[in-house]
Amino acid sequence: MSTSTRRDAVENRAGILRAATAAIGHDPRASIDTIARRAGLSRRALYGHFDDRTAIVREVIAAGAMRFNAIAAGIDDADSRVALARLASELWREAAHVQAAAALALDDAHLTETSAALAPLRRRIDKIVRRGQEAGELRTDLPAPTLSRLLEETGRTVVSRVDAESSTAREIAVCAVLGIAGLSWTEARHLLAQHPELATS
Repeated sequence: MSTSTRRDAVENRAGILRAATAAIGHDPRASIDTIARRAGLSRRALYGHFDDRTAIVREVIAAGAMRFNAIAAGIDDADSRVALARLASELWREAAHVQAAAALALDDAHLTETSAALAPLRRRIDKIVRRGQEAGELRTDLPAPTLSRLLEETGRTVVSRVDAESSTAREIAVCAVLGIAGLSWTEARHLLAQHPELATS
């Protein structure tokens, strides 16, 4: 295979994934034909890159997980409350663009593979929680692993249930996470007043 042929194959595959992310983001039941049309390819050409729709969905999930993990790796606020708020805010902003695809990745049918792909994000949450509990910034009535899991489940629920078109969606996402972390609604609002970039689009 020549260099130009390999490059075309890589570009076609990337185009399919972009098309699939957009299509599934609009409709989680988007068909192979819909994805192929959006990618500007025939159904047959698409099958030259992926065996079936499930394979495409898996790769869309893996690509999304990589973006989430990269966001988590960039969170370095010293205050664990701000770190959690920033993490929730940035993850929501990423997920809101393709909410249906994000919800699909987090549904029970794909949760095992999504969970494995998001291991770096999970480790970052756990690190923030442990540091926050040691500093007395986060609730300590729950063990760190339990609190970390509750924060993760809260994020999953928010992505699945909150209307991404709402002007307050990002603020709701951040406040939901901070509430589970142990802050009252007034404390969460105060934190957001100090860091308004975390709640604005």
